[in-house]
This record gives sequence, structure tokens and C-alpha cells, in this order.
Amino acid sequence: MSGGVDSSVAAALVKDAGLEAVGVWMRLSDVADSYSEFNRSCCSLDAAEDARRVASQLDIPFYILNLEREFEAGVLRPFLDGYLAGTTPSPCVDCNVAVKFGALMGQARLLYDCDAVATGHYARIVPPGGAAGTLYQLRRGLDPTKDQSYFLYGLGQEELAHTMFPLGGMPKAEVRALARARDLVTADKRDSQEICFVPKGNYRDVLRDRAGWRPEAGPLLDMDGRQVGEHAGAAAYTVGQRQGLGVALGEPRYVWKIEPGENRVTLGRRADLDTRRFAVERVRFVAGAAPRPDGEPFESQVQIRHRGKPASAIARPIGPDRWLVETADPVWAAAPGQAAVFYDGDAVLGGGRIARPDE
Repeated sequence: MSGGVDSSVAAALVKDAGLEAVGVWMRLSDVADSYSEFNRSCCSLDAAEDARRVASQLDIPFYILNLEREFEAGVLRPFLDGYLAGTTPSPCVDCNVAVKFGALMGQARLLYDCDAVATGHYARIVPPGGAAGTLYQLRRGLDPTKDQSYFLYGLGQEELAHTMFPLGGMPKAEVRALARARDLVTADKRDSQEICFVPKGNYRDVLRDRAGWRPEAGPLLDMDGRQVGEHAGAAAYTVGQRQGLGVALGEPRYVWKIEPGENRVTLGRRADLDTRRFAVERVRFVAGAAPRPDGEPFESQVQIRHRGKPASAIARPIGPDRWLVETADPVWAAAPGQAAVFYDGDAVLGGGRIARPDE
């Protein structure tokens, strides 16, 4: 229970189903102790209190579980290392794999003797049987504006067998209506928008405070290698970024490439960031294996950002847990480090992280 309306209604639905529910709020970072303006973060002390109040309304036990160590190792450190290495991390994917459906699931079984973890994610799980075959399937949430399956591609059969997504078949408006009908204290609470450990919305502050990053100016280059300006530290930029470049070149420019070792940032025109070919590494499949036997190429739709439009693609194996993706139409700003997720219709096949073009 994060203290938001989604997890509050998920808990209510679990109880309504006649199941024994236990509410747990995860303490993930000491960031909640350092700021007071936490109106929209699930990491705040206010969020913990909201979760406790909802648990009281539902008459279910409530606990606070400290998972700071697991969060530090599995989410925060990769986030910091990613930006310092010139990639764009996807911390929500890491949090789902390492914390929510990793450490939390383990603790739920050990400490509370629970059979499953239920969350407020907008995604669906189809159990084995019938059209689903012999395996669990992970599918998009029915509300396309809230679908969160993109962040869940790292879940495998073991996790799906012990997970519940009560909101997956509901639109957000219905969730709000259910919360108001039950007079839950979170019924009209705004959705969290920021990364939970970046409460002010500026990840560069986190790099300074947590990783000791000190911006070092360097050259801004064009695609021909000519210097057109000066950047304020390579880690302060992401592929596809347009704002804050500090140059006027007659037409919009976007970050095309980041080279932290050389402290260089290269800019391109919008069309320069179109690509039909990129590699994906650290690939995991929901079924536990690739869709085709013996690692043969497979067709799918690939999505390279949460709200991105899926593109028809063919994926070919090029190494252990590494695939080359070729799309029928160009995709824009395939940022190294970001998740690339494979779909078959609304079913998640798996995914991985976009690799650097030169790796």
C-alpha cells in the first residue's frame, strides 16, 4: 500500500473477494526524512500515514517494512551509475523486479505467511488454461491511459503465479468511484508523478547528493564533430533532450549521443534520432524462454518508452541475453538504458535495456 488511491482500492478489492489481506507500506529511502513538501510521493511519511488510515478503514493489519538496503542496491545505485555512464535509467522497472516482486514478495511469504502480493498496477495476469496455454500471461491493463505493463516485463512465471493486479480490468474513473463509494481517505488524492526518490523532479540534485557528481563543462558537438557550444556536465543530459541545451542553431537540436568518458555531448536534428535498428541487452522473457525455439528470430511489437507507440519489429539473437531489433518504421530517440518491451498484441513477451549503438 503506497498511500495512493490505486493501492487503496486494490486492498479493498482483495478483502471484498473474501481473502485475508495484510497492508504493507515499504520504506525505501531516507528521502522522506529530508523534505517536507511531499504531496505526491509514495515515499513520504504522509503517504505512510494515508496507507495506515486506509488499512484501518478496511479493518486489515498494517505494517511498515524497511527495504532501504534492497532499494539502494537494486534501484538507486543502478540509477546513479546509469546517468554517470551516459545512459537513461528506468528505475521503475528495477523497483518492480528487485523490490516489489523480489524483496517484498520474499518477505511477504516469510514474515506474513502470504500466498501472493497484490498491487495497484494497471496490468492483467491470465492464468494457465484455455487460450493462455500452460503458462501465465502478462497483459496490458484495459485502460490504455493507465497501462503499466511496460514496467513489468521483468516478471517471470514464478512472480506471476504469486501476484494479483485487481485494477487491471478497470478504468481509472471506476477506481476513483469505488474509492469514493467506500469513503476512503485517498479517494481524491492526486496521482504521484515524480520518481519517488527525486522529490523535486531534478535527478541532477540526486547525482550531486548521492553520487558526489560535480558538473564538468565540455564540448557540445554537431554531427560533423564541430563544436557548437558547451555543456554543463555530460550526466546532465539524456538522448532526445531538447530543452536546456543553451545553443541556437537555426532549427531545433536534440541530444544524439553522450560520451561521459570524453565528456562530450553530440547534438542532431530530429531526423537524426530516427532509427530502425538497435540492440537490446539483459533480455528477459515472461515465459522463461524466447517465443521461438532455439533462439530463432521472432516478430513482435516493440515499445521503447512508457507512452510510446509500439512498432512492428523482428528481433534476432546476437549473444547471450542480447537481441538485435529491426523495426518496420523508424522509432525516435532510442535512449541507451531505457526499457524496450516486446508485445504480442496486448501480451507482454519480455524486454530488456537498449544498448549503446557502439557496443
